[in-house]
Amino acid sequence: MISLSTALRARRGMMREWRLHALSIFSLAVAFVCLGASLLVVTNLRALEDRWAHAGRASVYLKDNASAEDIESVKQALLKVSGVKQVRYVSGQQARLDFGANQQERASSLAALPAEAFPSTLEVDVVPEMTDTELSDMAAKLQKVPSVEDVETYRAWTERLSRLISGGVAASALLALVVLGAVLAVVGSTIRLALQRRRTEVEVLKLVGATDGFVKGPYILEGSVQGAMGAVGATGLLAALFTIVRGRLDGEFVTLLGLQPQFLPWYAVVGLVCSGALLGAFAAMGSLRKLVLV
Repeated sequence: MISLSTALRARRGMMREWRLHALSIFSLAVAFVCLGASLLVVTNLRALEDRWAHAGRASVYLKDNASAEDIESVKQALLKVSGVKQVRYVSGQQARLDFGANQQERASSLAALPAEAFPSTLEVDVVPEMTDTELSDMAAKLQKVPSVEDVETYRAWTERLSRLISGGVAASALLALVVLGAVLAVVGSTIRLALQRRRTEVEVLKLVGATDGFVKGPYILEGSVQGAMGAVGATGLLAALFTIVRGRLDGEFVTLLGLQPQFLPWYAVVGLVCSGALLGAFAAMGSLRKLVLV
């Protein structure tokens, strides 16, 4: 429990050495920005993986020589499959028009392409409860149909994202170790320097009977505040950068991904700030462990 006296002495010490503490907080903010940015990337990649893993759709590419009867037969067969909600036929001509409408800058060049350049497809919507195994089994059966060229279930994208996320998690763990070392070094050096500047005050306190805990308390609190403020500053800077980047994202790119970029969830922000405070306190305690008070 932090006493009022400890808090007041810590506040007075930080106000007296505000330049030293401000430089320490700035250094910690830079370190936490790196960690926060990696967590932000991993968070959005996981959301994208979950979005594509439960995309709830599959694309059945039809052969050029598929007749209307064959297409209707495949469509009716799909509608009888458990878990299939809707099947929509998209001709090559319609696919060209849809793609050209979404790419207005290149609409003139796309208009010159023949409809045969765009394959006809059956867009299949499935329920979210449909498992990957069931979807894969359905795709395997469809590929045996003579009028079907290929089936895309977007499973390959999910697997690639999973590998990418694994690499991102490993990078985040490495950055966490770097941040840990930075916090210990920066806060420890700041507390030791502050202690040297206030050694006379410490010696007077010991002469009047102050305990080690009473003397060290404000320094530990100062280290905790430095770590927390560094994490808060990093979160604010990261939020500003995220807002700028998201505002410049192309709307069509977001539509293609099917997901809006999102900032760190509140529990990640709280965890980052609490981690900064704890690391700052431990760093201060470590810098004072060999302190010899007379």
